[in-house]
Amino acid sequence: MKNIQSITSAANPLIRLTHAIVHTQRRAAKEGLFTVEGLRLAEMAAASDGKIRHVLVTEQVLRGERGHALADSMLERDLPVYLVTEKLFSTLSDTDSPQGILLVMERGKVHSLDTLLSGRRADEAPLLIALDRVQDPGNVGTILRTADAAGASAVILLCGSADVYSGKVVRATMGSLFHIPFAAGISTEELIRFAGDEEIDLLAAACDANAKPHFSADLCRPAVIVFGNEANGASEELLRVSEHIYIPMRGRAESLNVATAATAVLYEALRQRLYT
Repeated sequence: MKNIQSITSAANPLIRLTHAIVHTQRRAAKEGLFTVEGLRLAEMAAASDGKIRHVLVTEQVLRGERGHALADSMLERDLPVYLVTEKLFSTLSDTDSPQGILLVMERGKVHSLDTLLSGRRADEAPLLIALDRVQDPGNVGTILRTADAAGASAVILLCGSADVYSGKVVRATMGSLFHIPFAAGISTEELIRFAGDEEIDLLAAACDANAKPHFSADLCRPAVIVFGNEANGASEELLRVSEHIYIPMRGRAESLNVATAATAVLYEALRQRLYT
């Protein structure tokens, strides 16, 4: 394959940088970079507006039709593509079953609350999901993916939530990271002020005497729906200023996973907005 260079040494500066980004979140944030691993995610990343710094591939992925075509397309775009050994790639991979392709990308510009709704349609009432210290990367990624699928306007990650650009979150989004607008590192006070300024009602998932079933809540109106920390729920500060909703359960389960709860509410909002 033309223009593809080989790297064999773990001491190569590019390999050392990639290793640091994969395995050290603080270094990744400092460099403003993140990694995308796996063939399907790499295809989606390559089709997005995201900026790719460099690409690492193995002989195995190049032997496949899709991998070969993807590497060719990136070489045609003058992106630096490097061939590495399976052994070297395994030291860089953050997955149990490496697929032999890894992209190092620049972290996109994270929206501020002021710009979060700039791309929405004027005739659609905003529907936002806010995550209050949701720390499990799988939950955060799944919620981003579901918010994208259900047509939510954006996702707001409050301080203490998992890093959107961590490898596990990126994989759990299954490409929705490149589609759904999000703001991160937002304080509780900023969220409350934003909702007030934009005249968007705050709702919070909570199980208490004041909560109503999510089926009976008006989810057609402009709304920010807050889902709290896996162990402790939403903060008292947010609960004080929010309308409380809960998801009815008929079985003996104590509670729902936060990503499952968000899915139920998002699709009830979709039903109310499009199918009633």
